[in-house]
Amino acid sequence: MLIKKQFHDITNTIPLTNLQSVYACYHLAISDGAWKCKKLSQRKDHFGDWCNRLLGQNLCREDPDVKKLYNLLRASNPCSATKRMHSEIIGKDLFKVLREKLGGDFGSFISDKVVAVAGDVSSENLGIKDEKLRKEMLEEIDIVLHSAASTKFDERFDVAMGTNTFGAFNVVNFAKSCTKVEILLYVSTAYVCGETDGLVLEQPFQMGQTLNGFSKLDIDFEKKLVEKKLRELRTQNYKEEAVTSIMRNFGLESTYKEPFPGWVEGVRTIDSFAVAYGKKRITCFPGINKEIVYVMPADMVVNAIIVAMVANANQCYDNIYHVGSSIRNPLRYLNLQDYGYKYFTEKPCMDKDGKLIKVGRITLLDMESFQRYMFIYYFLPLKGLKLINTIFCQRFRKMYLEYNRKIQIAMRLVDLYSPYLFFCGVFDDINMEKLRMAARQGGAEMDSFYFDPKMIDWEDYFINIHVPGIVKYLFK
Repeated sequence: MLIKKQFHDITNTIPLTNLQSVYACYHLAISDGAWKCKKLSQRKDHFGDWCNRLLGQNLCREDPDVKKLYNLLRASNPCSATKRMHSEIIGKDLFKVLREKLGGDFGSFISDKVVAVAGDVSSENLGIKDEKLRKEMLEEIDIVLHSAASTKFDERFDVAMGTNTFGAFNVVNFAKSCTKVEILLYVSTAYVCGETDGLVLEQPFQMGQTLNGFSKLDIDFEKKLVEKKLRELRTQNYKEEAVTSIMRNFGLESTYKEPFPGWVEGVRTIDSFAVAYGKKRITCFPGINKEIVYVMPADMVVNAIIVAMVANANQCYDNIYHVGSSIRNPLRYLNLQDYGYKYFTEKPCMDKDGKLIKVGRITLLDMESFQRYMFIYYFLPLKGLKLINTIFCQRFRKMYLEYNRKIQIAMRLVDLYSPYLFFCGVFDDINMEKLRMAARQGGAEMDSFYFDPKMIDWEDYFINIHVPGIVKYLFK
């Protein structure tokens, strides 16, 4: 993950002697606006949502004296926002440790500490219509954390721009209006670097900078083009599904320890393949054995966010933190093959008839070999089925269409994921290491706020924590 904040050199920041006592006085605003409109998508697996749930839980559990958390949720009114927060966040297993700790006081604690704010990061003033609440937030908030984003790889371009680009722009403007704000911290995917080889440095992008380094991006012009295209499509009476199709142009994993090992929600990049492998739906996959897998347990990411907030409050310089493991404790695809095979061999899944599913070792292929494999074992049989279907007067049409649909879905997934599967860069983390050193030297509670990837035994994590978490929370 990539974290950007206003900040001074870490060696000159405040001592990190007691993290709880420092941030206990804070009012925090957390953006959570990446939810999709119902008519566009039912998916609710966006990073901003997942990260903020864990962060809010961590702050409430580790320091119940924190003053207030304002959690911005995409909702039409305060009642809907509160209902969403309780049904989709507070009511989940993630909060069970805090719920057990507080007992009967849990409900009143949440009511006192956490405010569900109805809004939308893609709108001006974050879409907050309650003027009294907005005034309160502008006067009281000390810290603004923004991580709301759509992480669908095939998102509608206008939706992605509204949330991921103008959402960040709107949050910055809101933070500038907060009279007591000490820090704005922005969490993003590290893949904003593009398809880069070699060492990816922790350095900021300048306004208008593009990945190719030659052209300059005018985001307002891009917005006008998108709006013009949408008007044209709707003038031509395109249905919403057609508009969605035309406008489409670091992995975060389960918790390591807190609030309990293996918590995960929503199928994420690696998890989707683990589910398919455990059910023997895939036997080969595009990838390179020795390439690095870019993952980090979610609780470590959240701990890094909290330490960065405390260490850099009231500073005025930009910097980037890479929260990852590719430099200090790299995990490779070859390791994932071994861990998956070992787990599902010892603890096989069952099929719909109750029979144990026996998995084999998955084969990783480069893209050329994968396409050749798909042609021989899938596309050729599909062509044969199409011919038979024609000869027998469409008798096998249903079978052909279903077979073709599954193949197209598989190839679409490969097309979407291939830039990440074959990414050859490694993420520098010098600034993050400075933060870890400053925290240790300052006497911070590193047992509670751990985020050093070197402490992870990947085999133990995947076999005893992450994959069991996937099986518990994601397998149906």
